[in-house]
Amino acid sequence: MKLAALLLAAAPAAFAQQDAVLLQRGHEAYGRCMGCHSIEQHRTGPAHCGLFGRKAGTAPGFADYSSAMKASGITWDEASLSRFLADPMAALPGTTMTYSGVPDAAERAALIAWLRQASRQCRVR
Repeated sequence: MKLAALLLAAAPAAFAQQDAVLLQRGHEAYGRCMGCHSIEQHRTGPAHCGLFGRKAGTAPGFADYSSAMKASGITWDEASLSRFLADPMAALPGTTMTYSGVPDAAERAALIAWLRQASRQCRVR
């Protein structure tokens, strides 16, 4: 019984460590996105602030979307981001996002986890 209590007590610390590693990997992956995107500022591509739950092609203050993105009907969540980020041009023909994507599923999951956290507490400048 004592062993079970010790394992349960240690579990939150182990999960926190795993989360920290996942988020660090996601942050590193986002470094490749920063040539065109940021969390709080529009660049060549739209800011990612408030990304989750937003319809594609509707970031406030950003107008340079492709017709394909505006007409896609996509609402960004983990599943839609994963499909798009795996291979943007195959997932959405006509997109102007010419990045080849993040083919590694684990890296993509880490990137999406980091984006979820980073895009929550921000403001577009």
